[in-house]
Amino acid sequence: MEIAVGNGWKLQVTGKTVNFQTLQIKGQTQSKRVFTVRCSAPFSTDGAAAAAATSTTSVAERPWKTSDARLVLQDGSVWRAKSFGARGTQVGEVVFNTSLTGYQEILTDPSYAGQFVLMTNPHIGNTGVNFDDEESRQCFLAGLVIRSLSISTSNWRCTETLDDYLAERNVMGIYDVDTRAITRRLREDGSLIGVLSTEDHKTNEELLEMSRSWDIVGVDLISGVSCTAPYEWIDATKPEWEFNPNGRGEVYHVVAYDFGIKHNILRRLSSYGCKITVVPSQWPASEILKMKPDGVLFSNGPGDPSAVPYAVETVKELLGKVPVFGICMGHQLLGQALGGKTFKMKFGHHGGNHPVRALRANRVEISSQNHNYAVDPASLPEGVEVTHINLNDGSCAGLAYPALNVMSLQYHPEASPGPHDSDTVFGEFVELMEKVKLKA
Repeated sequence: MEIAVGNGWKLQVTGKTVNFQTLQIKGQTQSKRVFTVRCSAPFSTDGAAAAAATSTTSVAERPWKTSDARLVLQDGSVWRAKSFGARGTQVGEVVFNTSLTGYQEILTDPSYAGQFVLMTNPHIGNTGVNFDDEESRQCFLAGLVIRSLSISTSNWRCTETLDDYLAERNVMGIYDVDTRAITRRLREDGSLIGVLSTEDHKTNEELLEMSRSWDIVGVDLISGVSCTAPYEWIDATKPEWEFNPNGRGEVYHVVAYDFGIKHNILRRLSSYGCKITVVPSQWPASEILKMKPDGVLFSNGPGDPSAVPYAVETVKELLGKVPVFGICMGHQLLGQALGGKTFKMKFGHHGGNHPVRALRANRVEISSQNHNYAVDPASLPEGVEVTHINLNDGSCAGLAYPALNVMSLQYHPEASPGPHDSDTVFGEFVELMEKVKLKA
């Protein structure tokens, strides 16, 4: 059978083969060129025969992925999406992150335990993943929400795709969802509990009930991300990434409490001349003092500081006996140990572009942040100094209590991902330990 299709082209059909032949182009006869397309079902000019043939064969799948997942928020909204990574049903608190790069470091930041991270940058996955960018031993977050999943990777350090990476670690992800609309909803209404599901048998009403019956406030999330036994950290920042020329080798011994500590905090401390012993979140303060450290670090970590009173008590026992440095969760625990109060923020700070004023240095730093709770500066006792202020909302971003050799930051000076404006604070901690050591 032969069908004319115009412009000197004819369509020739034989069984399941479709041939396009050039017959004449612009009045000139050309040598025959044949292009072959294989059909998935027999072709027939008889409509009835074609319908009959179709009815006896399975319908061909579409060549693109269709929506197979839902995100149901506790406000009743339902967002259709496409899944990648793991499948199933998962509940968590939805927060948005404004970082433009570094999604692998975000995935492996233990501070995101119990949360779905929504990336406001629309294009995710183009650099793949690699071993060097891991910030902890596993992914602790509940899931990842993105606008567009890259269909290819283009970074020379890539070892596997984001899709395969999440599937291997049993982490759910969704894409092709309106992340801008969800972000606006979170900014207006605050952080919301949500449920991700790829299971068709679960109704929207069932998923909504799950979201409304689960809460992250008051839950101890630190215990699930902390190490189980003490260990020595031995790795410094690799030479190709090192930008601090003042490293002095192992000069000071620091004990770091693992409330969900990121590897780059340990790398940066090591690069500034610290020998580091990492201990679990519930390690007794009396055992710390037996080690006779030069300083103690209280690390970042997930969740509500009020849900871990044991950690606050540990901080109280160490205050005044050794110089201490708190980061994020550690900052909040110090605030409570000093007599202050913490509160849950409307939608928290998550991203690598938050401006902070360092009051002592009288300069503005662009910082990397990830926290949902903050210290109320009005509740702090006399003598405690607010050293840093978040310029987006005026919240407390750093504390100092010189009488007890205390310093803290509400954000991540080690970045990963993010800018390195605040990296010098590790040097300030070393100077504090040196000052106390000289007085002894």
